Amino acid sequence: MQPSTSTTVLERLTRELGDIVDTSASALDDARADRSGHRSAGAPIAVVHARSVDDVQRVMRIASATATPVVVRGAGTGLAGAANAGPGEIVLSTVRMDRILEVRPDDLLAVVEPGILNAELNAQLAAHDLWWPPDPASREISTVGGNIATGAGGLLCAKYGVVRDAVLGVDIVLADGRLLRLGHRTVKGVTGLDLTSLVIGSEGRLGVIVGATLKLRRIVQGTTCTIAASFPTVRDGAAGSAAVTAAGVQPAIMELMDAASLAAVHALLRLPAPASGAAQLTIQTDGPAARAEAERIATVLREAGGTVVLSDDPLEGERLLAVRRSMHPAMAALGTTLIEDVAVPRSAMAAMFDEITRIEREFDVSIPTVAHAGDGNLHPNFIFEGEIVPQRIWAAADELFRAAIRLGGTLTGEHGVGVLKSRWLADELGEDQWEIQRQILAVFDPQGILNPGKVYADA
Repeated sequence: MQPSTSTTVLERLTRELGDIVDTSASALDDARADRSGHRSAGAPIAVVHARSVDDVQRVMRIASATATPVVVRGAGTGLAGAANAGPGEIVLSTVRMDRILEVRPDDLLAVVEPGILNAELNAQLAAHDLWWPPDPASREISTVGGNIATGAGGLLCAKYGVVRDAVLGVDIVLADGRLLRLGHRTVKGVTGLDLTSLVIGSEGRLGVIVGATLKLRRIVQGTTCTIAASFPTVRDGAAGSAAVTAAGVQPAIMELMDAASLAAVHALLRLPAPASGAAQLTIQTDGPAARAEAERIATVLREAGGTVVLSDDPLEGERLLAVRRSMHPAMAALGTTLIEDVAVPRSAMAAMFDEITRIEREFDVSIPTVAHAGDGNLHPNFIFEGEIVPQRIWAAADELFRAAIRLGGTLTGEHGVGVLKSRWLADELGEDQWEIQRQILAVFDPQGILNPGKVYADA
């Protein structure tokens, strides 16, 4: 089938979907970029603001009939360029599908639409004494559908698991407009292949997420304690976090900031400058044993050479944690940011920081880095000027990705592959797995119209 012209496609969208088809210059320009620092070469055909599953199915039927590519988009807070749309593409926004359809406290589950924000979901669940654990740094502005599509995790993964651990089922619309309801509402369920897990983290390549059945937890009772520990170097901080893990204590949050990232956040928040070269480890414990666990962790960190502050005051805890949560705006204040996302075994985290230091020296670049130290997920940041990533930055990033894989790690722990890492995907997967994954794409989307060029660049 030959693709229709953009004009023909737009006419059909407008005729069948009316005023939810947006061609304003601002909407089209916004859809070209997410928060990765990457921007598409030009504007898409239109942004369709879906309000219902039926709207999504209509868009996909038009796209299928006209062989028009579709890019599904949530809040646009992604960090890999997976939701960036370009010329000849339809943007299908699910942000207006933002309802909680059902809450079952007895079964610890909720059924939601994809456009609801993380923070708004938990604000509403609090009335039922429930919460949904995934906690990305962008929780105030990121959507649940986007979290599921990219596998976004956040600060609480070490104790409460990743997105895959918190989703029982997903509803997706396929490229041809068919609706599939995947997964189950039960704690156990092994009927057939686990297509739910396949969709989680698929970055819009397999279908459009239009609903999700979420696995909830009861709100944790007890005190929350926060620890901020300063170390002379980031390697010392990584060794301190490893000592906490080795001690058998399970913090809810354990975040490590290197000297460059810590200094940038202090400047943004107008806090006193940290000591030169100093790194900071921020840890929270929760639950009935929080105070005892925090005191044990503080002892471990002092023995590891850290200068420790411990507080059980909620406001002080949020103030301490705000330093970590301000990382992204602090990097944005320095210039255009290529925010990367590698993960290594926790025992290899100090070695990965050594690799980052080596790469900074070899390529003459600064790479401010933060890490979810509780699960070995590092976020190195490359800062540059302009919209185009310089070749020197890509060369440094290439060496960084390969270093992570050499240490037994992976290209991405939670941001996804998108367009930014697709060139390295086959290196990690290997030829056979790469080919099998491409074949799976073709089963879900034979025409290849869902988010083409993302993740599997030449699929």
